[in-house]
Amino acid sequence: MTKTQLTLTVTQNKGLSPNYSHIVLTATDRSSTELSDLPTELNLKEIFESIKPGQFVQVRIDGSKQTFLRRPISVNFVDPAKFELHLLVRNAGEGTATLCRINVGEEVNVIMPLGNGFTVDNDNIRNPLLIGGGVGVAPMLYLGKSLRDNGITPTFLLAGKSAKDLLMLDEFEKYGRVIVSTDDGSRGHHGLVTQNPCLTEEKWDIFYCCGPMPMMRGIADIARKQGVDCEVSLENTMACGLGACLCCVEDTVDGHVCVCTEGPVFNISQLKW
Repeated sequence: MTKTQLTLTVTQNKGLSPNYSHIVLTATDRSSTELSDLPTELNLKEIFESIKPGQFVQVRIDGSKQTFLRRPISVNFVDPAKFELHLLVRNAGEGTATLCRINVGEEVNVIMPLGNGFTVDNDNIRNPLLIGGGVGVAPMLYLGKSLRDNGITPTFLLAGKSAKDLLMLDEFEKYGRVIVSTDDGSRGHHGLVTQNPCLTEEKWDIFYCCGPMPMMRGIADIARKQGVDCEVSLENTMACGLGACLCCVEDTVDGHVCVCTEGPVFNISQLKW
């Protein structure tokens, strides 16, 4: 599916904590795309069904005079039947703060779907561990749902500084077992996510990981020592999302590549970590 610029309507904006919002964007009869002025249901169905877990969208921030560039946001969940795109947004600056304050009924312009996602169609995957830290839990929900749709029940390892930083646990529990770690021990395992006993006490086929860079590097080290396949979602700064600005270049074994077009998901065998 080609990239599409689509205007969607905010149908939910739920604050999960002072720093996070769960926003649902829906294609309505007012929506417009580059495919046509009034997209057919078939076009919309193809667009939403084409979104893969691990991909992202570029969101235009209207209403912020200080924000000129779109903001890259991971796909949290997709409901093609309802033409819904779910985003988990962290308030990290003026642009995302403006997005977190958006009201139901307002419209948001997005370019989607962008980048390459996680591998879900590998016949060798039987027991995957999906690891998310902070806002890095966002892509793990749709990934878990997609794996379940393929007959694979995932395990989620989700982490936060404290219990209040653990997001959407009830949603994750719909698709698999949930294990949690908190830095302060207020819920689940006390310690860094890389110290959770499940990483070494259970046998996994593959690690899928998204979160702070030190966390992902730590998980990659564990994966290499255990001989476990591992895919990570990088969060390099992305200005355009289309590979034109070169802001997100990563040095890989194949040379310097744009994370927004060649990633954001990479197998760790591709990375010089």
